[in-house]
Amino acid sequence: MKNILEGSRAIALTIKNINPAVVSAYPITPQTHIVEDLAKFKADGEADYEYARAESEFAAASIVLGASATGVRTYTATCSQGLLLMAEVVYNIAGMRLPIVMTCANRAVSAPINIWNDQQDVMSVRDAGWIMFFAENHQETVDQHIMAYKIAEKLKLPVMVNVDGFVLTHTYEPVEIPTREQIKKYLPDYKSTKGEFLDPNNPVTMGAFATPADYMEIREELHNDLIASKKIIDEEYKKFNKFFKQTVNGQQSTVNSPFLEYTGPSNPKVILVAMGSVIGTIKETVSEMNNIKSLAANLMREKIGILKIKIYRPFPAEEILKIIGKAKYVAVIDKSISLGQIGILASDIKAAAQGKINSKIQSFIVGLGGRDVTKEMVKKIIREVKTNGDEVKFIGK
Repeated sequence: MKNILEGSRAIALTIKNINPAVVSAYPITPQTHIVEDLAKFKADGEADYEYARAESEFAAASIVLGASATGVRTYTATCSQGLLLMAEVVYNIAGMRLPIVMTCANRAVSAPINIWNDQQDVMSVRDAGWIMFFAENHQETVDQHIMAYKIAEKLKLPVMVNVDGFVLTHTYEPVEIPTREQIKKYLPDYKSTKGEFLDPNNPVTMGAFATPADYMEIREELHNDLIASKKIIDEEYKKFNKFFKQTVNGQQSTVNSPFLEYTGPSNPKVILVAMGSVIGTIKETVSEMNNIKSLAANLMREKIGILKIKIYRPFPAEEILKIIGKAKYVAVIDKSISLGQIGILASDIKAAAQGKINSKIQSFIVGLGGRDVTKEMVKKIIREVKTNGDEVKFIGK
């Protein structure tokens, strides 16, 4: 049964039903409601996990690292300056191959100080070795958290679920939260593998000192395992959808996988590429073009395709190129910027496309610091991508 819930509440209820052994976090806007709810569940006797209060985000990440190293399921959440403060531990978690799940309620980073949404925070640790999900709406957020634990524990790799701060965390939408019993049938209690966690009766070394003779091979192994994880992610996505019988939010989708969702004609002229909640605005814009409030009809009429990236790391380069290579114009819409370069998602797509497809790929920056992304801005991007020049463009009005 669906309920109208705040996004943070939906996440907190999902984590409660997943039932990790240890939860630790430090409050930071706009993540705070998630961990407040989790703390209240514990205080009210509704949850079994150990809730460890921390004095900082660095400490919270260190607590779940230590707990996970003992072989139990853990959870944390953060964003923005908090994520930057725990960056050292974020790298350690991946390097130690700990299956931790973390929510990042994406928010701008300083300076200047800003508490509103963009995706620059997570992009600062995109190369740390985590699998990274991006959610469009509340239901996708819930589903991704459940899959994240299954994937993390199966692959021994950490997973970060990214949700746009305020846009998703503080808004209300219809969402269905699977019960603890339903989740447990798909996601059984975590059983760590002997020899892969700290045990006085079976001592192991974790996070060891590595000399130049060994370090490079260890990092190469982590890289290769992230690339290879795509097969397991795909398998788990199919199992999840079969188990919970989820649909693609009522939208007609031409391609839907754990990595991306493409909606539109098979021969598009323009493809709009983005991650996160901005996809909803893009879909609404195209739906209302020409006063025909049908997404499918307008996608066909305007020959516009919409490509939503759902997993950013490991980067689904082949899957993306297979779709965008059919279009003449590709507008990559980023809510982050690699200062001095272009949009970060656009940069990855351009690098992957070099010498492989002939589409014009252009970088557009929107929504930095929580700036509203309007339908008029999306229409402007559709016009601009068809013009000469391919320099990065900030679209702010």
